[in-house]
Amino acid sequence: MGQQYTCITLHGVARPVIGICTPLERARWGAWDLDAFLLPRSYADAVNRAGAMALLLAPDPALVEDPDEVLDRIDGLMLAGGADIDPAMYGAAPHPATIGSVPERDAFEVALVRRALQRDMPVLGICRGMQVMNVACGGTLHQHLPELLGHEEHRRVLGSFVGADHDVRLAPESLAARAAGEELHATKSHHHQGIDRLGDGLVVTGWALIDELPEAIEVPGNHFALGVQWHPEADETSRLIGALVEHAAARVR
Repeated sequence: MGQQYTCITLHGVARPVIGICTPLERARWGAWDLDAFLLPRSYADAVNRAGAMALLLAPDPALVEDPDEVLDRIDGLMLAGGADIDPAMYGAAPHPATIGSVPERDAFEVALVRRALQRDMPVLGICRGMQVMNVACGGTLHQHLPELLGHEEHRRVLGSFVGADHDVRLAPESLAARAAGEELHATKSHHHQGIDRLGDGLVVTGWALIDELPEAIEVPGNHFALGVQWHPEADETSRLIGALVEHAAARVR
């Protein structure tokens, strides 16, 4: 289940390993302008603060065919935010506002999360990651929420979480509410797409107060399979990543 690969601390206590799917982006640094596997530090920092090792998982065609090769080496899976999913993944034509899609990344993450859910591995999907979970289960997306909702409150400042706070109502006794530690949860948001048709086996357990947009989904029957439309890694007071690590740690013991 991954225990043989888990890091051991100097005190002899096993740390769980959280695999974080890593975006493929064009990046510039120093004299270079190249494709790079690029993840904001806040994700790894949040995993480390919760007591786990962060292992960055780069898109790999071999793992699309055999996700178990890497899932056997980790104790929990995190799907990070980032570029819009290619609408071809859910049978739709692209909207003009759908940009930056990387099919290589999409195929990799969909394959990993499908298998992780089958294995009942702890999974946390963040923003785009929640959308990947939905698509992996056969669901679809609204490609540009301002056209549907008539406002841009879910992504107020492009490239920033400034002014991005809004409240989400979480279903009583849901995994989302237990992980957050409350049923009315303040969140940081940065997205322009959202759930349309819900994927098979998923339930919605969180809704934005401003417009009732689905903002949390989970898999009943799995120990920890949660997708959230907001960014807990950007909020040091959030308990969600800690909850993922707690469930991953239970696999190590």
